[in-house]
Amino acid sequence: MSSTTNPSAQHTSTIGAIGAPSRRNTELALLAFAVVIPVFAYANVGLALNGEVPTGLLSYGLGLGLLAGIGHIVVRKFAPYADPLMLPLATLLNGLGLVAIWRLDQSELLQQIYQAGTAAPRQLLYTALGIALFVAVLIFLKDHRVLQRYTYISMLGALVLLLLPLVPGLGRNIYGAKIWIQIGSFSIQPGEFAKIVLAIFFAGYLMVKRDALALASRRFMGLYLPRGRDLGPILVVWAISILILVFETDLGTSLLFFGMFVIMLYVATERTSWIVFGLLMSGAGAVGVASFEPHVQQRVQAWLDPMKEYTLSRAGQGGHSEQAMQALWAFGSGGTLGTGWGQGHSDLIRFAANSDFILATFGEELGLAGTMALLLLYALIVERGVRTALAARDPFGKLLAIGLSGAFALQVFVVAGGVMGLIPLTGMTMPFLAYGGSSVIANWALIGILLRISDTARRPAPAPATNPDIEMTQVVRP
Repeated sequence: MSSTTNPSAQHTSTIGAIGAPSRRNTELALLAFAVVIPVFAYANVGLALNGEVPTGLLSYGLGLGLLAGIGHIVVRKFAPYADPLMLPLATLLNGLGLVAIWRLDQSELLQQIYQAGTAAPRQLLYTALGIALFVAVLIFLKDHRVLQRYTYISMLGALVLLLLPLVPGLGRNIYGAKIWIQIGSFSIQPGEFAKIVLAIFFAGYLMVKRDALALASRRFMGLYLPRGRDLGPILVVWAISILILVFETDLGTSLLFFGMFVIMLYVATERTSWIVFGLLMSGAGAVGVASFEPHVQQRVQAWLDPMKEYTLSRAGQGGHSEQAMQALWAFGSGGTLGTGWGQGHSDLIRFAANSDFILATFGEELGLAGTMALLLLYALIVERGVRTALAARDPFGKLLAIGLSGAFALQVFVVAGGVMGLIPLTGMTMPFLAYGGSSVIANWALIGILLRISDTARRPAPAPATNPDIEMTQVVRP
């Protein structure tokens, strides 16, 4: 009889017990660059416009740095294993947007049209509110899976948000789109928050119904056709998006919601047929509404022949949009490297220069290189969101992360595509860059939820408790 000690019991270990790096110091270093770059851009604009460093440079740098520092401290405390790139990327885009808005505030032409000069301070206030909501998400949302409990409440909340602009006395019609509500002196766009609430509903619903939706009744031209009774969800969302387009005349929000659902549906079921059906239904709906809705027709006409619309508008002969052609001229005059900060003429776009068409300002003053750099920053945020979805350990987290990332990507595409003339204009705002409180606040909340999912996904699993009785057990072998 001989006795040996079980080595597996003595040296039990897991990868989770070793731990994963939190990358918070990496985030801090990147945040420093994310603050310094807009500060240098701000100084550059002041030198180009007035030949001297702006007097508000120090307060702007300290304000942006303080907000970024608060965000970092909260992430370090409440989400230590979250993705280290999302917060610096969002801060950099937000900071550059503030610089561009301040640059347009200095335009004498815009000051004659409306009260220019106050947009940048307001946007800084909206940024502070966005960071506050970002902080609240990380502090109070301990586990993203809690949101799954509110699947159908989220659906109801999203419908309420989408219907608010249609309430008489509350909704506002601005330049043909009924997507704002007026509260005091502030205008709010509920659709920006509805996209987050809808992503929660879609994630919870598809997690339960994905097996039924993945079933196919027959195959046609290489595609697995879904069963008739399973087409209900996509038909309902399609109908809602069409109603939004008809009653609110908002092409961008309609495309965003329907596109987000189709993306999440494809990820949940892995059926290419859903993508095909989604594209066909989206095209059919857009063409159908454009056949009788004047506002959508005007957007399509400005897209097909922007020079004609510009000429008619200038001559007072019924043109509906000058901005589409002016934006193309701005991109063209920027060339490869741009005219330089503060040396462009995008203020000629007038009222939409700091909102819908702010990308044209970057295209003119930073050129093709600067525009591609901005789009790369957006692509990195989307990539980190998709990476978070792949790393998530639960199906709800995977679907929610991919839904939020898809919505963010679609919004960037819809806005950039409209300004560059790839698709008709939609009236949406470029995330983090454009002037608008609803957009910047909602997108900071979106980043906060993605960081919470990322923290849960990257957090190392706790090492199993060691039982000393097992370690000392003697295994007797004959």
